[in-house]
Amino acid sequence: MAGGSGTRMGAPIPKQFLELGGRAILHATLERFCSAIPDIKVVTVLPEAHIPFWRHYCAERNVLVPQVLVTGGITRFHSVRNGLGKVPEGAVVAIHDGVRPLVSEDLIRTMFDMAREKPAVIPVIPSIDTVRALENKTMPDGSSELSPIPGVYPDRNILFRVQTPQVFRSEDIRAAYTQAYSQSFTDDASVAEKYGIPLSFVQGERMNIKITSREDLILAQAILEVLQRSHS
Repeated sequence: MAGGSGTRMGAPIPKQFLELGGRAILHATLERFCSAIPDIKVVTVLPEAHIPFWRHYCAERNVLVPQVLVTGGITRFHSVRNGLGKVPEGAVVAIHDGVRPLVSEDLIRTMFDMAREKPAVIPVIPSIDTVRALENKTMPDGSSELSPIPGVYPDRNILFRVQTPQVFRSEDIRAAYTQAYSQSFTDDASVAEKYGIPLSFVQGERMNIKITSREDLILAQAILEVLQRSHS
């Protein structure tokens, strides 16, 4: 999934095309999956305006990953649905954020192995920070202010952060994405759960960060350098 415009990054091109370790973030992500599952079939969902850019990048950089390129939709939900239209029945589908390039090959393989027995496998990590429930209130002078929501005290011990890839059986997740769009669909697991697909969870990875800001990119670069040193 690389269909976003990446406005939060404030870069001249979408974040998935920014460089990390000398190659595009999306390129690095693709290589993780191809290394983990050598015979994987890739469907890459992109902003329509940047499909020519990506074709040129892959040709220039000799990216040897066969891909079906699909145009993204108005939301992530619609982009995923477009991508699933290119997925055959009887497949195992891993839906992954193109800007999570540090996911390990071990986690990818573990999730595909679990998907042989489970209809939906979702990686999560526990929340280690104190969590507050706040709402953005508009003040009389027109300014906004964060205010606590009375009586709502989230327990971080039962809160987990959800990651990707999220792995499903193709016939199940394609059926789930025939539902009408809802703002409650924040990831593929929420779409699957609403449709009645039982979810199973696996321990995710703290280094499997989603790069959405400049700070994330700096952190990802530092993590990548540490990983490269540890393998040298």
